[in-house]
Amino acid sequence: MDRLSSTAKRNYTEVGLGNDLGHIKFGHVNQKGDVTMAVCVGVGREGSDDSRHQLSFESDGKRKGFTTLTTPTQFRVECGRNCKEEENALNITAQNGDISIVSLNGKIRLSATCIELNATGEGTSKGLIKLDSTEAVKVETKKLLVNTKVIYKLVSTGTGEIVANTALKMYASIVKGVTDAVKVKDSKNHHQKYQRENMYHGSGSAYNQDGTPKHGNR
Repeated sequence: MDRLSSTAKRNYTEVGLGNDLGHIKFGHVNQKGDVTMAVCVGVGREGSDDSRHQLSFESDGKRKGFTTLTTPTQFRVECGRNCKEEENALNITAQNGDISIVSLNGKIRLSATCIELNATGEGTSKGLIKLDSTEAVKVETKKLLVNTKVIYKLVSTGTGEIVANTALKMYASIVKGVTDAVKVKDSKNHHQKYQRENMYHGSGSAYNQDGTPKHGNR
């Protein structure tokens, strides 16, 4: 957008102070002419390569109420030197909306004496913790304890293995084992329905959700 166009914002009370090392401006209109920055603090002269290093408080336009901090290299926050272990040293709170932490070309690391993940929303669409990985989810620990109140289910469209080099214990009120032997002729315990329910998990399954073979499978 041209700053001199009829739709560009103008501010005739802008004031500023700066030199070749940095600047501060009040009421500055951004380069596109669509946002007024109440306060803008930057490194170097405006328009130089250092202009990416800046802090701005935007007061109108599509980013009204935004606070934007950009830096061309590292951004560091250090706190809590005088806090006790049980105190909160760093708090980030969003009253509404999401919090996104994105690394476009790198890793995200969390390191602490303990890490807690809590999802407290109500209803079937909230209160969820979701992990998506294109390759693998690896867990290495001394103990892995999982406790569910309603159901747990592990599904693989490929191979599944359970290995215990010392002892393997299983307990249930009823243990049901079903194979594809019931696919053509149902068993006396009517396990064919269970077999069909579990044959269509994932895109690699050879069966549709109604238990019928996909095209080309017999």
